[in-house]
Amino acid sequence: MTQHVAIIGLGLIGGSLSLALKRRPDVVITGFDRSYKAADEAYRRGIIDAVAPSAAAAAREADFVIFAVPVAAAVSLLREAPEWGMKESVIVTDTGSTKQPIMQAAAPLLEKGVTFIGGHPMAGSHKSGISAAIGHLFENAYYILTPPPGCSREELDKLETLLGVAQAKLAVLDAEEHDSMTAVVSHFPHIIASSLVNLLADEEERRPFIRRLAAGGFRDLTRIASADPVMWRDITMQNKDELTAQLDRWTAEMQRVRNLLQDSDPAAVEQFFDQAKQFRDQLPTVSRDTAQGALYMPFDLHIDVPDHPGVISEITRILAAHEISLTNIRIVETRTDVYGILVVSFRSANERDTAAHVLGRETDYSMQIL
Repeated sequence: MTQHVAIIGLGLIGGSLSLALKRRPDVVITGFDRSYKAADEAYRRGIIDAVAPSAAAAAREADFVIFAVPVAAAVSLLREAPEWGMKESVIVTDTGSTKQPIMQAAAPLLEKGVTFIGGHPMAGSHKSGISAAIGHLFENAYYILTPPPGCSREELDKLETLLGVAQAKLAVLDAEEHDSMTAVVSHFPHIIASSLVNLLADEEERRPFIRRLAAGGFRDLTRIASADPVMWRDITMQNKDELTAQLDRWTAEMQRVRNLLQDSDPAAVEQFFDQAKQFRDQLPTVSRDTAQGALYMPFDLHIDVPDHPGVISEITRILAAHEISLTNIRIVETRTDVYGILVVSFRSANERDTAAHVLGRETDYSMQIL
């Protein structure tokens, strides 16, 4: 039986989800995007099967409707959706990163008897737009579903079956619980990373050389601060209550650390670092068998190469010969707490691990996956 899917929003997430769903021969996808250029590219590349003139038109005959747009846009569309005349059996979902505003906006739809189940695929890329869409984007990434109270197991099973082809790790959470946890592990760390970068910028005015030293651990720690500021403005405002609570906890924690330093107690300071190390070392590492995080995080391979001409070209030649694509390559100038002077980034754990195997076989360089 053919499943008709409408995807509203043909950017990185919508396009990648469409490519994943098209692995199923029984799925036909109609897409809509406010950008005609994006919709046209999606159709020409075979990412979607048909282009709709409007979101309402795309959804009218669909068995599943997926809002793959930013949260603010999804909220607006959900307010319009009750008037679209969709099928009684339709299941509507979204891909937004904060769920409470979405679930609130879906209330009128639920009152009309339409099934709505919130969704959040916790995967991304350093690239955006339909041109960056890839079918394996969600593989091994957590895909959170937030059904409303009273949602039947049968309807949830239908959505999980549809999404199963994306090979993501499906998990069901309450919307409030989702927003609280993503604030801790995703949204709040972005605030901290951005704050550290802003502190460095302020310090540079007095000590210009400091920029050159910020190439090792500091660069890795603050990598997420390079993400789209408009997107993060929206995420921060949408989850402001949870983030305010986290800022209060962070302020209290920093005060505790300040007290430890003022008390000049070496044992207490060591315990502070040791507790963090023990917990950090127990966190799952990103690999083919574990999930990606909520943000794009490149899959890095640190290579301890000698500093002589031709080393980088040797590495890239070997990777090219084995048709392994890399997304970034950089030299680490400050070696403190960083293993390897050359860092090569890949778009998936599988490509990184394959590269490590190939380079380990064809060179004598030491490598480490961090």
